[in-house]
Amino acid sequence: VQLQASGGGLAQAGGSLRLSCTTSRRTGSNNGMGWFRQAPGKEREFVATISWNGGSTYYADSVKGRFTISRDRIKNAVYLQMNSLKPEDTAVYYCASSRYAQATSDISAYAYWGQGTLVTVSS
Repeated sequence: VQLQASGGGLAQAGGSLRLSCTTSRRTGSNNGMGWFRQAPGKEREFVATISWNGGSTYYADSVKGRFTISRDRIKNAVYLQMNSLKPEDTAVYYCASSRYAQATSDISAYAYWGQGTLVTVSS
């Protein structure tokens, strides 16, 4: 297993959760990383991305100002801090490693995927 996501669970609307994703050295440390999510019956969608050195980050409009992506290259880890959660944030969240160093929202750029962690937000 090259990517391992964790930290999902149940939260109330307005609450917070922090997702973590650990990567192997080969797949993560020099690559852009991203978080995506998939709600029941919907397609997988982009949430946030970060460049190889953490210098660039981009967010989906739906989470901008509420979610923060960060990474620790020494620990080969990527994080997604989710604040002010809404019921519409309920989904399985996936971390992914890009083929490229820069941050990108293009799902086709991502070569490796974690197994997903479920986030449920109650109203």
